[in-house]
Amino acid sequence: MATKKKQLFSSTPQGGSGLMPWLGIAAIVILLDQLTKIAIQKTFVFGEEKVITSFFNLVLAYNKGAAFGFLNSQPGWQRYFFTGVAVIAVGFILYMLKRHAGQRLFCWALALIMGGAIGNAIDRLAYGHVVDFLDFHIAAFGHFPAFNVADSAICIGAALFVFDELRRVNRQ
Repeated sequence: MATKKKQLFSSTPQGGSGLMPWLGIAAIVILLDQLTKIAIQKTFVFGEEKVITSFFNLVLAYNKGAAFGFLNSQPGWQRYFFTGVAVIAVGFILYMLKRHAGQRLFCWALALIMGGAIGNAIDRLAYGHVVDFLDFHIAAFGHFPAFNVADSAICIGAALFVFDELRRVNRQ
């Protein structure tokens, strides 16, 4: 009896629409993230700031740590630690995408998070730090930590994930 071989990147897995659309979304996030970071690095010098509005600047900043500069001042081990975390996360996300490829909102969230994780991992491997450049500020609170397209995708993906889960719980 012949058995059909399962493919990791099959376009029509059981019960879903396949991995390719979700990998495409992640690839778009990675491309936008890397292109914007290259443009900022070619246009700005480290620490340079350009005022865009009363609440938004562009600035070239480097982050060796994680969100909000967590572990930024450590001697360098965090580069490999956070790259490893990203690799493990991407592996888990690929597994989840394969398993739940038909759940559109859930997969959108995972694809955005995966694209952002890969975008920041590329920076860590290439430069030893993540390139940040979006700087929002409010007079009463001061400046928020600078971030980038990858960070934005991760945050949007996390919000979609929470929204999807709340929606699923409310249906039951």
